[in-house]
Order: sequence, then C-alpha cells, then structure tokens
Amino acid sequence: MPPLARSTLDRAAHHRRDPDWLAAAWARSRVLVVDTVTGGRALVDEAGALVLLDAKEAPEVDADRRMFLGVEPDGTPVFAVDAPLPDGTGARALDLRAVGHLLSDRDAGLFTAAAALAQWHAGHQFSSSTGLPTTAAEGGWTRVDEAGAQMWPRTDPAMIVLVHDGVPGSSGRCLLGNNAAWGSGREVRRFSCLAGYVEPGESAEAAVIREVAEEVGVEVQAVEYAGSQAWPFPGSLMLGFTALADPAQPVRVDPTEIAHARWFSREEIAAVLAGEVVDAGDGARVGLPPASSIALFLVNRWLTRPPA
Repeated sequence: MPPLARSTLDRAAHHRRDPDWLAAAWARSRVLVVDTVTGGRALVDEAGALVLLDAKEAPEVDADRRMFLGVEPDGTPVFAVDAPLPDGTGARALDLRAVGHLLSDRDAGLFTAAAALAQWHAGHQFSSSTGLPTTAAEGGWTRVDEAGAQMWPRTDPAMIVLVHDGVPGSSGRCLLGNNAAWGSGREVRRFSCLAGYVEPGESAEAAVIREVAEEVGVEVQAVEYAGSQAWPFPGSLMLGFTALADPAQPVRVDPTEIAHARWFSREEIAAVLAGEVVDAGDGARVGLPPASSIALFLVNRWLTRPPA
C-alpha cells in the first residue's frame, strides 16, 4: 500500500453538519496543529508519533477554523487547526514528505487529511464564483461566502506511472525522468516516475499514455492500475500505474517538462537504494523520490515484484 494511503480514523462525516455536537466534541478532543506558513509542518515526538494536544492546550482559534478529522476507536474526537506550532514540546517540526512513511497507519492518515484540508483552506479564502470572502463550515469540510455559495475541498486527479520493459531479473529496466523544475546543477540528480494531471474529459489511463508520449516521446501499452494516495502539495490525488514500453524506442524529452530521462536496470535501482553511487552524468549521482511518495512505492514494487 502507498505510504500516504494508510488510515484508521473514522471520519464520522455525519457529525459535520451538527454545530452543537462539534462544539461539545471540541472540548474533549485531541488536536493536531499544522502550520501551512512553514509548509504544512506538524510536531513529531522522539518516538516518531504525531503530537496531539488536548483542546485546552491547543492554539486558540475561532470555531470555524477547527477542522474535524474524525473519531478515534475509543470515541475521542480529533480536530486539526492551522496555526503556529507550539514551543517547548521537545518535538521536531516536520512536513508530511519527510515523515509520512515513518508514521503509524493512524498518524499517517491524520497528518495527510489535516495537511490537505489546511492547504485547501489557506488557498480558498475567497469564492471563485462570486469573489466574496469565505468562511469555513461543516467542521472544516466546506467554505461558504456571504451569499451562501459553497465550495468543497479541491482534489486534483493526477496520474503517475512506472514505465518498464517487462523483463524479469536484474537486467529488467524502468524509465525514469528528472523534472526540469527540479534543477540539474546539484550533487544529486533525482529521477522519478513520469506524472501529470488528468485533463478534463480524459480517463486516468488515457492520461498515462498521453503524458508519457508528451514528456519522453515513448509509446506505452498494458497500462495497469497499482494504487493511489493523496499528495496534499497542495491538493492532488496521485493515481499510480505501471505500463510497458520497448527500450528500443528513442527517448525524446520535452525540455519544458523533463531535463533528463533514461532507462535504469534493476541492478542500478537496487544500488541507489542501498546508498551506492550511480552516475547521473555531469558529476552528479542518481537520486530517487522521497520515501513518502507513491513514486518510490511504484519503484520498489517493480524492484521487488518483477514480472514473471
């Protein structure tokens, strides 16, 4: 399962439209503080668990800024607030990309939901249809302007694909790209799966075929769904796929999207994951995606479960 697809919390959505229940629940809740000003960081203690505060210890915010995440198995409500992180806890301030894969299923689900909601609220202070200021409602799951027009959290579907040659064993290869936006003049040049947004009127599978052709000029087939996870930076749902391609096809990158793209053997990928140096050219070494990403999940899945 992708690292940010894990969760154990009951979202208890039926409580979102009950302001009296929400007010009473806040008083006995646990609260996760997420600070969008610092990139959506939260506090993680020495044991690697999220720091949740009692409501009386949490930053003071208006009721419409409380985001109701759900209810724990023991009945304890959990909220999130977007506010500066409290001092003096002895915990580390980390973002989801840095720590999501290390968290428990419960904490990964909490942090992912809180980060996604907080990012959405921060970017939707005004209505896109009326231009009027908006306030949060329904436990943080909608925003409403003065005219009563509602907006709901935005999640943009995006595809991400591990293109491979279908060859078993260490000689099997996958095609990875270095995004032009990441820059290439670094000691480590990061290579990742190819990805892009699903366009209006397009299926996710069609987006896989189109994006690979646009970014690296390669035709793929046998597109298969592998899993999904939220990526709240700021608000995507990453739909993961694998696809087959012939390495004999020439790789022609679109330089506005991809700076470098090349085929890697399983042996090379295993070496990078083991901390060994694999040459990326120009004095750089190959790097791979962060451990919380679905990209590395797809790479590891291909590496450890080669096709028969």
